[in-house]
Amino acid sequence: MSHLLEVIDLEVKFALRFGELTAINGVSFTLDKGERLGIVGESGAGKSVTGFAIINLLSKPGYISGGKILFEGRELNRLPEEEMRKIRGNSIGMIFQDPMMTLNPVLTISTQMVETVLAHQNISKADAMDLALEKLKKVHIPSPAKRLHQYPHECSGGMRQRIVVAIALLTNPSLIIADEPSTALDVTIQAEIMDLLLELCETEDMGLILITHDLAVVSQVTEKIAVMYAGKIVETGTTEAVVHDPKHPYTQGLIKALPGSLQPGARLNQIPGMMPTLTDIPAGCAFHPRCTISDTVCQMEVPALISIDDYDRMAACHMVEKSFP
Repeated sequence: MSHLLEVIDLEVKFALRFGELTAINGVSFTLDKGERLGIVGESGAGKSVTGFAIINLLSKPGYISGGKILFEGRELNRLPEEEMRKIRGNSIGMIFQDPMMTLNPVLTISTQMVETVLAHQNISKADAMDLALEKLKKVHIPSPAKRLHQYPHECSGGMRQRIVVAIALLTNPSLIIADEPSTALDVTIQAEIMDLLLELCETEDMGLILITHDLAVVSQVTEKIAVMYAGKIVETGTTEAVVHDPKHPYTQGLIKALPGSLQPGARLNQIPGMMPTLTDIPAGCAFHPRCTISDTVCQMEVPALISIDDYDRMAACHMVEKSFP
């Protein structure tokens, strides 16, 4: 049985005047229908670039320099732009980080939703309006008929994000890529948006890639996790295994930095240092300057992503590799 999405050794580079920078280096993962994958890491890890690469929305000078992206058996990175446009927004939906940047402030919600439908389906404007109303109801927008005729600024942040989700659902996509969909929202609205995405995956048999820096959010929604650092996946496995028994030192640091993991009165843990820039990625393991258990080999050799247990778990760490001969 083939996967809904298969990313194989994806490599993304940015061609600059002083040379090429590698932003994504050998990223691989699969996703099946109805499955939910969380891609986690700090800012600069390459999470969003991976999402944009899948739908071929990389801005120049960025480009896919290697690997394959297979969606429903088709190799997306080799399709001409005209063919890619039929898939992007139709079979693959995208929920962007900031709804105010996604929605056009001078057009009503109905105009934006109807235009999206007509761009992908050969139906009448009246039918497109009915479909827009149906999707607003599906994402639990209060007074959906009224909202259709409003402008984005007349809606709250949570409502705008629901509208963005509704737009992504207009064409009944097989896959939705959600790039930090709850970052600008308060905690209560965040939970509502996450519950909504989970409900849609279960009722529509839709695949979901949730891109976020928040492991707590991912643990509530996804079935498996890929932790990224400096353009590579450093640990992957089932959500339960990664969250409750992290193996890579970076994943352990992320878990310990969660406020909910602390005893009352304890100081919040933090990972020392910062994510390296693309122009200054260390030799060997990119995480070794920040790692508390690194050894000489970590400074010289790039660790391979190896299988370490029976939970489909893989980790790229020399120290973990020593523990699992």
